[in-house]
Amino acid sequence: MSNGGPAEHRASYPDGPKDRCFYTERENMYVDLQESRKQIDEIDSKIVELFEKRMTVAGNVADYKIATGKPVFDKEREESKIKTLTDITKDSFNKKCVAELFSQIMAMSRKLQYGKLESSSENSRLEPYEVIDAIPTDNVRVVYQGIPGAYSHEAMIDFFGKSVDSINVDTFRDAMEAVNAGKADYAVIPIDNSSAGMVSDTYDLLQEYNNYIVAETFLEVKHCLLVKPGADIDSIQKVYSHPQALMQCARYLDGHRKWQREPFLNTAMSARKVAEENDYTQAAIASSNCAGEYGLEIAEEGINSSSANTTRFVIVSSRRAFVKGAGKVSICFEIAHRAGSLYNALSNIMFNGLNMTKIESRPIAEHNWEFRFFVDFEGNLSDAGVRNALRGICEEANKFKLLGNY
Repeated sequence: MSNGGPAEHRASYPDGPKDRCFYTERENMYVDLQESRKQIDEIDSKIVELFEKRMTVAGNVADYKIATGKPVFDKEREESKIKTLTDITKDSFNKKCVAELFSQIMAMSRKLQYGKLESSSENSRLEPYEVIDAIPTDNVRVVYQGIPGAYSHEAMIDFFGKSVDSINVDTFRDAMEAVNAGKADYAVIPIDNSSAGMVSDTYDLLQEYNNYIVAETFLEVKHCLLVKPGADIDSIQKVYSHPQALMQCARYLDGHRKWQREPFLNTAMSARKVAEENDYTQAAIASSNCAGEYGLEIAEEGINSSSANTTRFVIVSSRRAFVKGAGKVSICFEIAHRAGSLYNALSNIMFNGLNMTKIESRPIAEHNWEFRFFVDFEGNLSDAGVRNALRGICEEANKFKLLGNY
């Protein structure tokens, strides 16, 4: 009984497996699977042979470009070449396949050329940097945003020690500016939180200022609800804290719908405000350190929505120096707003066997619906694979910045 579709019947042969051939009535022909596979193997061998010849010629092109200073990536040439090749076939599906195939072949050719260019020190696109044994913690001045008791203050002490010479400023921009102007050797700035995500201001400032990430440190965050001594929690009307802290405690705050959430510059500043004002209807979300620092009571402890709440802080310096044996590279770049451009950029990381650990994006203010990408991956600037990957991304991006190796 027919179901109305094209009939396919397996043919049995005494001298071969039952699934060797099948008969298609629509095409009225036998297709031999083993023979087809044999033909594909022969074609593939020829493709590999031709590919190796092509890569040899690509190497010659790289030598020419090294000698003449010509750029590797020639967008117009590649687009013209792909059009010529796709015009050879009339099948619409094959046109797409040919375009993708040769886009990949050209990308591999560029990677070969980038490797040759980067292996020649005079052609390196990386600016010179100093390799140091460790980040010095003695006889340095460190800036942090906020006031004593702030999480940035606590992270600074964890990394540099209690006796560190420090200054505090009101904003992250002030901290970056202090380092850039030489008023401080290092800045300690939050960049990510395990529950609230990226600190967008920090990412924006990293690409704006000519400062570099030289280290990172992690701080477990335990938020507390702080009130004036003797205050009744039932009388609370307003809760002050940094927007990230309010977000991280959203579940707890949702249980107190009558409380008005008031974003403030800093958790510690929120605590100081509550301590200094004679208003028992105010509370602050801050660390337990702030309770002792400003004479407040802990009304509720550990009010984070997630118990596993950790903030990553970066140590930023204007000195282009990276620690020997550093294992993480951070970069940011802008690319053309067209299909495949992000893949092409990131493929340099994959091709060189590197593990990408993070990617974030931020809108570019001057261009609607275009984005700047921030990427972390494992590696050290002394590794050839890392340098090749950076060279490839740098060549193909509209803008590129190495943010640090730490």
